[in-house]
Amino acid sequence: MNRVFIPRLKNTMKALLLGWAFFSFSCAEAQKPKPAPSNLYFPPIGSTEWEETPLSELGWNQTELAEFLAWLPTQDTRALIILKDGKIVVEEYWGSKLTGLGEMDQNSLWYWASAGKTLTAALVGIAQQEKLLSIKDKTQKYLGEGWTSMSNSQESDIKLVHHLTFTTGINDKVPNLDKSDPASFTYLAKPGTRWSYHNGTYTVLDRVLEKASGMNFQAFFEEKLGSKIGMKGFWQQTGDNNVFYSDARSFARFGLLLLAQGNWNGNQIWSGSYFNEMKESSQKLNLSYGYLTWLNGKSSYMLPGAQTVLPGSVIPSGPSDMYQALGKNGQFLMVIPSKNLVIVRMGGAPGDLPVPYLLARQMWDRLSKIFP
Repeated sequence: MNRVFIPRLKNTMKALLLGWAFFSFSCAEAQKPKPAPSNLYFPPIGSTEWEETPLSELGWNQTELAEFLAWLPTQDTRALIILKDGKIVVEEYWGSKLTGLGEMDQNSLWYWASAGKTLTAALVGIAQQEKLLSIKDKTQKYLGEGWTSMSNSQESDIKLVHHLTFTTGINDKVPNLDKSDPASFTYLAKPGTRWSYHNGTYTVLDRVLEKASGMNFQAFFEEKLGSKIGMKGFWQQTGDNNVFYSDARSFARFGLLLLAQGNWNGNQIWSGSYFNEMKESSQKLNLSYGYLTWLNGKSSYMLPGAQTVLPGSVIPSGPSDMYQALGKNGQFLMVIPSKNLVIVRMGGAPGDLPVPYLLARQMWDRLSKIFP
């Protein structure tokens, strides 16, 4: 099913003091996060209804869009959704379902892979908002002593924030970075001194949330987030990872909630400094990483599996204010506040990178020619 909504084709001492007061006020105002857009549309909960915006009303380059859409299936793309102001402009599906039985469509489930990290980060933020935990807490508070093979002194230095920022210092020179059992967690560096994309150190946050809330992880997700925005999906153990599966529209609903800064059609699901920090550089090692979320437009970045700091932005041709949930095989959720855009891409990808940034770059080399 392929759908593109194109019209049928779819500024004395007193003065100084006053000036300083104004300057201070202005700086304070500048440091405040921008308010959520007031013109967003939200699709109804429990319904397949979702308003659409014809492409002809937006002034987008239709020729470049057509070329982009023709290129996507050559990269094993299975689903693409583009939202503008919350409304669907593009929604397309290609190829077979994850099961291999039947063609991809609006109801087809696909895996989020590491894009689910951003969803987990949001759930941790909600738990902190409800005072179930604090990201400044030691991990031992929830997992007990011995959740690693380190000495108690080394282990007790690790806090929840280190898991959110990939700075636990746990040894990543191991055969399987997905494992999260104590034997797989040994000491390499002091927490906060080394950035490493280490899946196992992220996965334990599921157990932390269960311990803090007294709820099953799936139930916590559904009660605190999913049911409030009409987001379908489930967490399932896949190998050594806990992976989230959903349809593309649920992926887009989460992106819309991020764009709306946690306010779903008047219902404030989350708020507070945590969620602003989530989309800012969380440490000084990898400026392009927030709380389990990738950031664009920073002066440098690091990639999974390497300790090299590279100059420039992760996606040079992408908007500088864009932040993203990125997962293996090209599971992309891209939120662009300056353009009121949410872009979802699901499918496979050439190569086997944990974060296929090259595909994301190729997409934006094309997308940058579409939007005015």
